[in-house]
Amino acid sequence: MARLLADRPADTLTIGDMARQLGHSHGAVRNAALTLVRRGEADQGGTGQPEFRANAKTAAAAQTAVISPPGTHSPRARAATARTTAAAAPRQTGPIRRAGGQVYHPRELADLPDVEALNRLRDADVPVLLYGPPGTGKTSLVEAAFPDLLTVAGDGDTTVGDLIGEYTQADSGGYVFQYGPLVTAMTEGRALLIDDATLISPMVLAALYPAMDGRRQIQVKAHKGETIKAEPGFYVVAGHNPGVHGAVLTEALASRFSVQIQVGTDYDLALALRIDARVVRVARHLARQVELGELGWAPQLRELLSYQRTEAVLGTKAALANLVGIAPVEDRDAVADAVIKAVGVKKIAPLTLGKQLSASAVRQPPSTGSALRGRSR
Repeated sequence: MARLLADRPADTLTIGDMARQLGHSHGAVRNAALTLVRRGEADQGGTGQPEFRANAKTAAAAQTAVISPPGTHSPRARAATARTTAAAAPRQTGPIRRAGGQVYHPRELADLPDVEALNRLRDADVPVLLYGPPGTGKTSLVEAAFPDLLTVAGDGDTTVGDLIGEYTQADSGGYVFQYGPLVTAMTEGRALLIDDATLISPMVLAALYPAMDGRRQIQVKAHKGETIKAEPGFYVVAGHNPGVHGAVLTEALASRFSVQIQVGTDYDLALALRIDARVVRVARHLARQVELGELGWAPQLRELLSYQRTEAVLGTKAALANLVGIAPVEDRDAVADAVIKAVGVKKIAPLTLGKQLSASAVRQPPSTGSALRGRSR
């Protein structure tokens, strides 16, 4: 692997490119490439499919090939090696940059950093379902844990073709079969996130199940009944938002995911990210009411980060008004009351357009250092 990259220093190669040239499975190539990246002996890029290229250390790595002794690659030996490596590996507790450039801050899960726990579950081929309110970081966690991730954004209109593939019209006018993300993940040994899986029809999800059980293969009926087998490294993780209208966790879906992890907002992280402490207190208070069944909505980390960005652009008053406005109508009064008590304003209403301004009345937007924002950080 290192020799291939070193021989092409100006090129960026995908896992598929390297697998074809080396004659190895996508899963084996993926593992080797990520090992080089972890050692600092290759660089990884790409916003979707990961791409790899040589760096200053790749050529030296290519000169010191390690030959595994007989028996190293048996299933039992691989499992033992994985356990030993995981135990010796440094815990990833610092921020992780996701493929899109955003930073993820790991959290604790089963006495491990969450990204490490998910990678151990992947190595053991234990599918994971992450559940919790929208905006708590489920997708961010999976993207941080698996750089080779493919994602299906589920909804009520998701079809079997969206998972497996379908015929599309080519530029020549004819039709060609375009494989879907499930087939790509299986053939390239990649991780697959089914986001909002419980919004997808159970009949559609049934097409996924043969790839997840002992068969680890599917039949593409739309394409000549072709059989697709999963390469090592193929892994499925799903997301579920219990409070979203139409989200139904069926017994068939739940039984496919041996580990189910609840994901909530880390309000201490919100404070560490320098989000207004008063607004974080409001969110904590509302979250407790949700837990008690007194309320249906509370701001999660996504809404708090949105508040911070809005405040920087439009000022604190507008950001608070927007926080109230994004709450569901039935919970809006309770959110407004909590904001009023925490911030000390007399009245707060959703962000609304006012009367028309004359040219002379147009003013500059408020600065970020407004009086409200500067108080009680």
